[in-house]
Amino acid sequence: MDRAKQSFWLKTRLWLPQPREKVFGFFANPRNLDRLTPASLNFRMLSLPPAVMTKGILLDYRLRLRGIPIHWQSEITAWDPPNRFVDQQKKGPYSLWIHEHLFEEHEGGTVVRDNVEYAVPGGRVVQRFLVAPELERIFRYRRQVLQRLFDSHHVKAAT
Repeated sequence: MDRAKQSFWLKTRLWLPQPREKVFGFFANPRNLDRLTPASLNFRMLSLPPAVMTKGILLDYRLRLRGIPIHWQSEITAWDPPNRFVDQQKKGPYSLWIHEHLFEEHEGGTVVRDNVEYAVPGGRVVQRFLVAPELERIFRYRRQVLQRLFDSHHVKAAT
């Protein structure tokens, strides 16, 4: 695949008022994926997540996109706590999905950055009218949940 012509990018940035180790610890626990996913996607882990994440771990889950059941498998392809990790889709709805999570200390809290490179069957038209709006909705939901969980007045984030 010519990635330069067929892939798209989603980039987000969010500052959370908590230490990097705490924020990274939340993201490092795959059990928290359910908390970050809108209920409408019916997200379910299929495999028991490992107690300790490392490079090479495979995670299997199921979700529904537009009512269609999808089996998704991700591999952790980079693991550098508490700075970054990368998950890459091995099986799922995308032709390409590489999600880099970055964690940076900043002004007494943590900046969380997501860099997602993805490609979809059907190319630009499918991406623009179906995939991009759905990804924006999912990441907007994720942002709201993270802001609520890591609010400095009532930290509820379980790691």
